[in-house]
Order: sequence, then C-alpha cells, then structure tokens
Amino acid sequence: MAVKIKLKRLGKIRSPHYRIVVADSRTRRDGRAIEEIGKYHPTYNPSVMEVDAERVAYWLGVGAQPTEPVLAILKKTGDWQKFKGEPAPAPLLVAEPKKARPTFEALSGEDEGKGEAITQKKKAEKKDEATAESASAEA
Repeated sequence: MAVKIKLKRLGKIRSPHYRIVVADSRTRRDGRAIEEIGKYHPTYNPSVMEVDAERVAYWLGVGAQPTEPVLAILKKTGDWQKFKGEPAPAPLLVAEPKKARPTFEALSGEDEGKGEAITQKKKAEKKDEATAESASAEA
C-alpha cells in the first residue's frame, strides 16, 4: 500500500481551508484519511501553516511520499530540511496586529462646533422674508 501525505479540502466555495493528512494514495482527495497531521489556510494574510513536526518525521521515515503542495508547505516550515539533514530555512512571517482606526470625534478639530447646521433651513428663510415684506408694507 502506497501512503501519501496530501491536502484534504474543507470550507466554502471561495474560502478553502485544508488539512494535511496521511492517506492511501488510491483514496479520493477528500476521502478517508489515516491521520491528520496539520492545517493550511491559504486565504489568511499571511497564510497559516500548522504542522505536527513529530508525526511528519515519523511518516516520512516509514516511506510516505508528500504531494507537491505538501512538499512546498513542509519546505517552508522546515520539516523537509530537518528530514533530509539540510540547513533550516528562514522563519515564517507572523501577521502584524491591525492598527485601530481613529474615530470621527478624534479626527474633528476641537474649535469646531459639534452637530450644528451651518445654513439656515429654507422654511425659516421664507418666514423671515414674509415678515420683512409685511413690515415694509406697514411703513
């Protein structure tokens, strides 16, 4: 029986999440797996790659063959280099926390009035004109 380390797809149509699994090479992509050994979330920024290094080393040691996408993930995490006896790669990027956006009150100046209308309402202008006309007619 040939054993492969491959990706099992989960998630909605446009938001894929993958599990790194050990499975028989004859099973389908999302079929039954022998063991789940990691996670891969490509839509996050930066991508999330979590791998159980101990189990990967075991399965590679007993002859499991990784697929090309899994091999790329193992090279980035450093598990493939550890298995082959090569020097470790540079560490993975960690997402920076997002800065809080300033509120509307923080952006507005202190000298300006808050919430007051600058122009008069149209109804008030018409009443002022009508009172001005009646006052001029009386005089």
